[in-house]
Formats: sequence, structure tokens, C-alpha cells
Amino acid sequence: MAGTIPIIDMWSPVVPSREIMAHMAEHFPLPQLGYLRVFQKREPSLEAWREAALAMACDDAVILKMIEEAGIAKALITGFDEASTGGTTLVPNEAVAAVHERNPGRFIPFVGVDILRGSAGVRDVEHWITKRGFKGLSLRPFMINLPADDRRYYPFYEKCVELGVPVSIHASANWTTSRPSDLGHPRHFDQVACDFPELKLILSHAGYPWVLEACLLAWKHPNVYLELAAHRPKYFTAPGAGWEPLLRYGQTTIQDKVLYGTGAFLINVPPAVLIEEFRALPIKPEIMEKWLFRNAAALLGIDPATLATGG
Repeated sequence: MAGTIPIIDMWSPVVPSREIMAHMAEHFPLPQLGYLRVFQKREPSLEAWREAALAMACDDAVILKMIEEAGIAKALITGFDEASTGGTTLVPNEAVAAVHERNPGRFIPFVGVDILRGSAGVRDVEHWITKRGFKGLSLRPFMINLPADDRRYYPFYEKCVELGVPVSIHASANWTTSRPSDLGHPRHFDQVACDFPELKLILSHAGYPWVLEACLLAWKHPNVYLELAAHRPKYFTAPGAGWEPLLRYGQTTIQDKVLYGTGAFLINVPPAVLIEEFRALPIKPEIMEKWLFRNAAALLGIDPATLATGG
């Protein structure tokens, strides 16, 4: 898929490197089995997941070719660590660092942390960001099983403000059968933004299905952003799909607050297909450029001149 501007994929979030898939094959959290049922369209089992994960593993060259075909210059990848509440660490930060360090400049690594480890977890965040070059923190309230305004998150928010890095946080319904979808409701992030006005807060999946509420938060709070990953762009204009507020306010009042991410691994669609669908949306060209590239570059402090044009 050729493009005229570079793309920053703000939520890859997993690439099928050999070390990541080897770990995920043996460390899939039981609460997330519902995701396999929904996205793989079959009854989930850990054994079937192990086989599928190992079959997906590939060399870096294959991964790079896949994102280059989509015109993606940089992709955000992340650790996932909710061992205290999910039973295991889905993606260790060490595996994310390995991919990042083998391919300098191509990936944007975010830290996964078990917030129930308290001060030890805060020290981990500081280590990965200050010593290993990670660019932010990612959190999933539905796996932590605590809303984002629970005070156990607050030391982590404080550390991210101190370090000047963003927090990407799951803000949507979830597909587990043991955790309420309300954990991703925008109202929880409203309180966080009120308490931490300097925190750069990225609402992953744009608060879906509460898109209007999420748009209003991005309008209200200067440092709240919406990221659109793990949804098929071709459905954004489907009647009744619920994306109308984004298509309206995203081109006006919050045009500088929208970030595109593919979520290709989760929904099992090649990133080039998702980017093609996204470019086909009825979005003004100058707004499309902001959503695909300029807003993310500004948020992360990336010099546009350092990015190659997608092709």
C-alpha cells in the first residue's frame, strides 16, 4: 500500500517476533480466553492458542516488510504485565526491548507493569524509560480489574508526569467473561485527567462504544487523546456503528487529539489492509495527515524530518 506521508501506528501493539510468540504461547492469561473466541471465531483453549502462537512466529525481516507495505514508519509495541490479577505476564518488557534494539528507530516501545507491585512497579517503569529508552506506559484496567481512577494507579501516573511520557490505557468494552466492560468507561478517565492535568493520556480504542463521551473528554482536557486501534475502519461509516461523533468532532474541535493505530495483531488483519480502509474514509486530507502522523509525532516529540515517506 503506497502512501504519500509516513504513518505512525500508535497501537500495534504486538509483533509476532520469535521471542514474543514463544513467551505468549506459554503465558496466555485465562481471563483473556474470551478474546480468542471473539477474534478467532472458535471456542478457546490454551492448547489451540499455543499452536497458533508458535505458527505465527516469524523473523524480523517479515515483520518489517509487513509494516513497510502499509507505509508505517514507526509502530508502538508494548509489554503487558498484569501477573497479580491475570495470573501471568502476557508480554515481558525484555522481549519488547529485544525487538526494539534489533530494529532501532522502527518501533516505539511502551512499558507493561503490574501496578499491584506498588513502589517496585514504579521503579520498574522508571528503569525501562530512563535506562532502556521506552517511550511510555501502557495499562489495561480490565485485566487489572480496577478502574483507572483507583488510587493504586496514581503513583504510576505521577511517575509518567515526572518523566514526561504518555500513558496509553485501554478505554473500551472488553471481551472477557469475568471483567465488566464498565472498567473501560470514559468517566473513569475524566477523574484521572482532572487529578493529573499534565498527564498525557491516550484512550486506546477511543472509548468505544462510548465514543461521544470520549470525544468530549478529549475536547475538555488538553492532554487527553483518542487512539482508534483494533477496529475495522471500513465500519466507521456504517449506520448505527457509533462512530459518528468521532467523524464529526475529530475533524473540528479535536482534530489535533486523534491518533491512528492498527491493532492488526488482535483483529488478525494485515496492517496494509487496515491503512487502505482508513484512507478511504471521508476525512479531509489535512485531517487525515494529522490522524495518521502529525498528532502522534507532536505527542511523542518525533521530528518529522527523521521519518521516511511511506511507500
